Amino acid sequence: MTECTMTRVVVADDQTVVREGIVMLLGLLPGIEVVGSAADGTEAIHLVAELAPDVVLMDLRMPRCDGVEATRRIRLEHPGTQVVVLTTYADDDSLFPALQAGARGYLTKDADGVRAIDDVLSGEAGLSPKIQRRLLERFTEPVNPRPQSSDEPPDGLTTREVEVLRLIAEGQSNPEIARTLHVSMATVKTHINNLFAKAGLRDRAQAIHYAYRQGLAQPPG
Repeated sequence: MTECTMTRVVVADDQTVVREGIVMLLGLLPGIEVVGSAADGTEAIHLVAELAPDVVLMDLRMPRCDGVEATRRIRLEHPGTQVVVLTTYADDDSLFPALQAGARGYLTKDADGVRAIDDVLSGEAGLSPKIQRRLLERFTEPVNPRPQSSDEPPDGLTTREVEVLRLIAEGQSNPEIARTLHVSMATVKTHINNLFAKAGLRDRAQAIHYAYRQGLAQPPG
């Protein structure tokens, strides 16, 4: 984030003390403006429609509408707003459905939220290496990848887009891909946008799953 750009954030948590504490802490951080807070997923969806924040910090376990469903609705109806999951424990089983629903990262309630927000806004997934490994395992199908019947990549992907996809499947970030391929960050983002559009992908998790399913990358182990 630059000094002149404020990131507008909505905080959603059903515990009043936790919610107000997070709002207070974020309010002390440079470059972040808390524009609203919600006590459940339904209220969070309404606030996003009204305020169009850049990021929602979303608790997973809330009444009326939980964080997973609220995330799915927000990403479907308001794709300009990113979602970062708030969780007490990083191994919460609800974390994976939230990522499948479109959340771009997570942070534990005792963690520094600025890095997670920055990662999401810069196009990176705010996930620890441990969670990335577990996510790969969760998205790996227990079947043999489908081999390609010809030298042509699937869905009209170019050779360079396939290279980028394989590096994503290896867990490389955008800067790492740029260094590996000796290209600019802008070029990497262009390739990613193009391959996501061609293959109908929404995020990096789906891209990894797609690469395994198409036989373009091998699952770990």
